Amino acid sequence: MFLFQRPKPGLLGIDISTAAVKLLELSRDKGTLRVEACAVAPLAPGAIVDRTVANVELLGDALKAVLKLSGTRLRTAAVAVPTSAVITKVITMPASLADDELELQIELEADRYVPYPLDEVSLDFEVQGPNAKNAELMDVLIVASRKENVDDRLAALDLAGIKAGVVDVESYALENALGIMLGPSPEGGVGQTTAIADVGATMMTLDVIHDGRSVYVREQGFGGKELTEEIQNK
Repeated sequence: MFLFQRPKPGLLGIDISTAAVKLLELSRDKGTLRVEACAVAPLAPGAIVDRTVANVELLGDALKAVLKLSGTRLRTAAVAVPTSAVITKVITMPASLADDELELQIELEADRYVPYPLDEVSLDFEVQGPNAKNAELMDVLIVASRKENVDDRLAALDLAGIKAGVVDVESYALENALGIMLGPSPEGGVGQTTAIADVGATMMTLDVIHDGRSVYVREQGFGGKELTEEIQNK
């Protein structure tokens, strides 16, 4: 049931949009990030429709192409599902629960928070810390997505000979990337608000991050393609 894997060393970052597949390999040298490989390969029309994988084979072909273009030797990647394709809920659990006890308890109670049969979803959770109002409780983030959102991406990666080391959520991946880019702050990010605008070919996403956490995500069906057409028509 728990298919959102934990991060492992030596990962490619792969971004799957409606128009292209992007690949990035980073290394760290004395605290400095360095780009080891990067590439972009176009996606055939019909591969991704409404942020979902409509044709696994076409996506697999694009992944093969971007892998060849990049020249990387790595074959393990981190990918993400769209934020609009997941359900998130912060719940409270007894702080005394061990990891295995917490996992079992969430499995038993997940149907209270997920509006789909549990055998049709990929489910994961993250302990966010002590509850602000009760020290005997802890806040736990539950993330669920319909299995096809995860499985179709894994199948396309498999066609390209790539293993998924991490399956993330796009907004949470942005949070992590922003934290690395900005580095540690004296206040630990408390009280700070940052807005990230991601303008793709056909989709624009606005992600507002406050206190290091995503608090607002909005997707709009308008991107660079439509903007270019608007400019050409004037």
